[in-house]
Amino acid sequence: MKLVLCNLCLLLAMTIVAQKPNSIFNEKDLSGWTAHGTEKWYVEKGQLVCESGPDKQYGYLSTNKAYKNFILILQFKQEANGNSGVFFRSGIEGTKISGWQVEVAPVNHHTGGIYESYGRGWLVQPKAEDEKRLKPGKWNTLKIKVIGDEVTTWLNGHQMIHLNDEKIGKGEGFIALQIHDGGGIRIRWKNLTIEEL
Repeated sequence: MKLVLCNLCLLLAMTIVAQKPNSIFNEKDLSGWTAHGTEKWYVEKGQLVCESGPDKQYGYLSTNKAYKNFILILQFKQEANGNSGVFFRSGIEGTKISGWQVEVAPVNHHTGGIYESYGRGWLVQPKAEDEKRLKPGKWNTLKIKVIGDEVTTWLNGHQMIHLNDEKIGKGEGFIALQIHDGGGIRIRWKNLTIEEL
C-alpha cells in the first residue's frame, strides 16, 4: 500500500512540475529570440523594450521555438504610441509575417482582439465596453490561451474575446512581439511566461 501511495505522490509531483509555466525572457539579453527588421529591441532594467527605429517600419521579435498549444502571460506598458501586438503560430519572410496577432494598442483600438495578417484581417474585436480595461501608461497583464482551434484572451483579468477558428487550429509557428510602422512607438514588456498544454 505504501509503495502505491509513493508512486501516486511521485506521479502527481511530476505532473505539477510538467505544468509549471516557464519564462521565455531571461531579463538579461535576447537569447532565445530573433529580431526581424530595423526597429530597436533591447533589455533595460530587466525589461524588454521595443522602439521605432530610423526606418519607422514594422519590426518583430520572434521566439526561436515554435509553440502550438499554450497559455502565455505577460505584462506590457505603452510609453508612447503603443500600437503593437503578440503573434502566435506564426512564420515570417523578411518582415512579412503570417499568422495571428493578439492586438496591443491604444484605448479603443481593440487590445485583446485577434487580427490575421495578410489574410482575413480582423477575426474578432473586444466589445466596446471592454476597451476601457486597458490602463494607458501603466502596466497591463495580458493572458493568451491557444488550444486547438480556440483562442481566448484576458486583459487585466477580464476576458476580452473567445474565438473558434479552424484555420487557426491548423496553424504552426513561433510567438512574436510586434512594433507597428509609422514611428514614435515605445513599449516595455516583462514577466513573459508560457505553459505548454
